[in-house]
Formats: sequence, C-alpha cells, structure tokens
Amino acid sequence: MRILLVEDDEKTAEAVSASLNNAGYVVDHESDGKEAWFKGDTEPYAAVVLDLGLPGMDGLSILRKWRQAGQTFPVLILTARGNWDERVEGIDAGADDYLPKPFQTQELLARLRAIVRRSAGQAAPVITIGEVSLDPRQMQVSVSGVPIHFSPQEYRLVSYLMHHAGRVISQLELTEQLYAQDFERDSNAIEVLVGRVRRKLGVDLIKTRRGFGYVIGTSES
Repeated sequence: MRILLVEDDEKTAEAVSASLNNAGYVVDHESDGKEAWFKGDTEPYAAVVLDLGLPGMDGLSILRKWRQAGQTFPVLILTARGNWDERVEGIDAGADDYLPKPFQTQELLARLRAIVRRSAGQAAPVITIGEVSLDPRQMQVSVSGVPIHFSPQEYRLVSYLMHHAGRVISQLELTEQLYAQDFERDSNAIEVLVGRVRRKLGVDLIKTRRGFGYVIGTSES
C-alpha cells in the first residue's frame, strides 16, 4: 500500500519512513505543506501520516482542503501539539486518528493498520477469506494455517487485494499502490506478479476480470 508521509523534521521523517518501509508500505515523503496538499489531491494514497506544523501550509488546512475536495483516504495526525482541544479540532477537520509526539513506532504502525482496515470496511485485525489469512501485524499470509513465504512485493499485492476484498482492482491501481514513483515498471509486471502469487498460494483466490483487473472474495468466486 502507498502511504504519504508529511513531516518536516528530517530525523522523524527518516525514522518513520524506514519503519513504514519495513512494515511493507510504499512511502512518499513531503516536508512542504503546499506540495503535500497537491500530492494528496492528485495521487492515490491508501493513507496519510500528517504532521500539523508545516512550512507552506499547516496540516489542518491541508486536511480541510482534502476533505472539501472529496478525498476519503484515512489520515493519522502526527504532531508535537498535545492539547486536547487541538486533537478535537483535528478530528473535526476529518482526521481518523491522532498520535502526539514523542511516540513509539509500534503504536504508530498499529494505529495506521487500524485506520486502513476501517477505511476498507475490515474490522478484524486478521483478514480471512476462504483458506487464506492475512496478518498485517506479522506481515504474514497463511493458507489453511500454513505460512507462505512471499517477497515484499508479493505480500503487498495480497495485502492490498485482501484489504479491498470484493472490489475489482485495475492493473493501474495495483501499480500505483505497489511501486514507488521512480520505479521503472514493465508493462506486464502486475501479470507476472499475480502469476507468482497464485502459484505460491496454491488456491484459487485471485480472480481475473478480463479488461478490468483482479478481485478477491466476490460472490462469484
């Protein structure tokens, strides 16, 4: 999944980016408020981690503009401001959760997993479809209880499809969510990736909707 991290403190941004990458996310980082607003308004992110104190445009203004424009991706506010009234203001502006600094990385990842699940209509921490289970906390996919070894890219594919079970996902959307912006992609990269994942799963989980994309967990499955 592709995450936008908006943070102007270099050390914090580096640490959070590394943690998100290690947790299986593709991360875009912006330190300027106006640039962050533009990216969030034009790029398809699964979620945003947003600092409030930013140059160019403050985080609350960015969030309000996104919500007014109809952007629905979940937003986790990350800030040094700890006053309860500022937290209320952030939630009222459209934030899904609020984490004051200093914070533990594991808590940030847990809160991010939770808002991503909720935005996709998934309540349980472990997503199970048929014989296949996805545990985002452990970054583990299992078939009938047996863990399957996936590369980071293969795991991202299964994770994104299972978080959006029942919805047909186009190759373009998968490309945008699985690869960094500067990654050179082959035209058939997604087809090859899906083929590898299907072989490793050994079950008929990922369906092809020709001309549209791929889907997991429809009534037609």
